[in-house]
Amino acid sequence: MEPAEESTTDNRKNPPTSAPFSLWGDLPEARWMYVKAILFLVAGIASVGGLLLESPNLRTVFLLGIALWSFCRLYYFLFYVIEKYIDPGYRFDGLLPAIRYLLHRKK
Repeated sequence: MEPAEESTTDNRKNPPTSAPFSLWGDLPEARWMYVKAILFLVAGIASVGGLLLESPNLRTVFLLGIALWSFCRLYYFLFYVIEKYIDPGYRFDGLLPAIRYLLHRKK
C-alpha cells in the first residue's frame, strides 16, 4: 500500500495545474517564473544602461555597483538570514511584511 500524498497549500510544492492565469496570484508554472526572472534582468540591464548613457563616468559605475551590492545583501538578510538564523519560525512573503517584522519585533 502506497502512502497518501501530503495535503499542502504551498503552491511552490504542488502548483495548480489548471489554475487561471492571474496577475496578482502565485505563478502557476515554472516557465512563467523564468520569464519573470528574465524580465527583471532586462529591466535591470536597461536601467543601468540608461544611467550610464546619461552619466558615462567611473563614479557612476562605482556608485551603481555599490547600490546593487548593498540591495542584494539587504535582500539576503531579509529573506535568508532572518528566516534561517534569527527567527526560523517566521516566513516572509514580500518586502513590506519583512520591514514590518523588523519594525515591530520584540527586542
